[in-house]
Amino acid sequence: MKKLINAVLLVVAVLTARVVHAQITDTEKYDEPYRLQTHFSPRAHWINDPNGMVYFNHTYHLFYQYFPGGNSWGPMHWGHATSKDLIHWHELPIALYPDSLGYIFSGSAVVDADNTSGFGKDGKKPLVAIFTHHDPKGEQAGKDNFQNQSLAYSLDEGYTWTKYNGNPVLKNSGIRDFRDPKVCWFAPASKWVMTLATKDKVTFYSSPNLKDWTRESEFGEKLGAHGGVWECPDMFKLTIGGRAYWVLTVNINPGGPNGGSATQYFIGQFNGTTFTPLDNKTRWVDYGPDEYAGVTWSNTGSRVLFLGWMSNWAYAGQVPTDKWRNAMTAPRQLSLNSVNGELLLCSNLVHEYDHIKQKEVTFGSKVLTGQKVKGLPHQYLLKLKANTAHSFSVTFSNSNDNQLVIGYNKAMNRFYIDRSKSGKIDFNPEFGKLCFAPRFSKAKISAIEILFDTSSIEIFADKGLSTMTSVYFPEKPLDQLQISKQKGGISQVKIVPLKSIWQKLAIK
Repeated sequence: MKKLINAVLLVVAVLTARVVHAQITDTEKYDEPYRLQTHFSPRAHWINDPNGMVYFNHTYHLFYQYFPGGNSWGPMHWGHATSKDLIHWHELPIALYPDSLGYIFSGSAVVDADNTSGFGKDGKKPLVAIFTHHDPKGEQAGKDNFQNQSLAYSLDEGYTWTKYNGNPVLKNSGIRDFRDPKVCWFAPASKWVMTLATKDKVTFYSSPNLKDWTRESEFGEKLGAHGGVWECPDMFKLTIGGRAYWVLTVNINPGGPNGGSATQYFIGQFNGTTFTPLDNKTRWVDYGPDEYAGVTWSNTGSRVLFLGWMSNWAYAGQVPTDKWRNAMTAPRQLSLNSVNGELLLCSNLVHEYDHIKQKEVTFGSKVLTGQKVKGLPHQYLLKLKANTAHSFSVTFSNSNDNQLVIGYNKAMNRFYIDRSKSGKIDFNPEFGKLCFAPRFSKAKISAIEILFDTSSIEIFADKGLSTMTSVYFPEKPLDQLQISKQKGGISQVKIVPLKSIWQKLAIK
């Protein structure tokens, strides 16, 4: 009977996909107020954590927490989009729906190349999704075991999914926050390793087949930030100077460096059982207010590609968008750098943004001494070179005198974002607060790349050593730019206009 039901569900999923694709047209513009033009957002409704990100057969799959019933958080599904280049996205039918075991919370997906799970058939490699089943009835009843880990698999390269009839595969022994499994293959021991958020710690599990899990160890007690619950952990390897390190990222809400939610990280070694950090310092992937739940794609080889949710739980349900609510950050490539003997994680835009670049424009001396530039595009890369012996600022504005200000404070040795006059800010008292990021580089000249979009800004300073992400909501587009007038600060200003990713919306 279960096989028959699964077969029927597969047929329904395929038919639904055809209907949805038929509804999307090449003339759909994605041009509503605040609609980002260089970032993924759904056509409609609520979105939060990226989930199940996996690369397979030249295609990037992005699944995400999604509520198709409105633009507020609701019963969670896995939405689905794909891309060939990380820039242009094809939104697909919902991949996973809630069921009798609960809502479909966050998780990951892997390519089971050796068919350890046994889900593969006729030589087809299965993609396996590992996610949290969240039982709302159990939560309402006051139980502590309402979150459990389950599986689904795909035999058509990730386009349709079948839930495992043995779910859940990892049952909760009584931890209220027991969720967000991120799984990777640990080759030295030929086993799968799951990094799981358990209250305000991480618990590691291992499995030979993705179905049977053994507890290995815990990490995080009295380490890192503990202002709120830990969520959406991830663990991956990066190499510097010929030596490999493991990086453990953990999202926390609240307790971020500028309030609300954020992503912290630890660098160390993992032996298949235990993660050992190099030190006990608290570090952040992104110091801005609007990067959260960030995780990496699996199966990308030597590239470690990262994506976050571009919002903050302090106000995510209140931001003034209508048709849809919230979006993803720009995809980023992660690396390690050493500053005075200290290893730090760096984030930089993926090189695929070259696909939408237009002709670069260099501004002359008048702009460097305070002349306002008008008529700028709504999305572009801004490239700056600045002497950090001086403070400096850049003001983005419009004719309504909405202002978004970014800059560097020499005395405090930190970058900042000021959106206190950026437009609509009264929906939450936290939104207008000044945000800061320390400068880690010791170089005298700071190279800064800024991805500016209709309602977001992402700053990558000193080759990604200092990163900040922020959303904002102006009354009209910020199409003016002005550099602070003091001499000796910014020495070079370049703008690279970017094409809208929706101009090449491809239909399957």
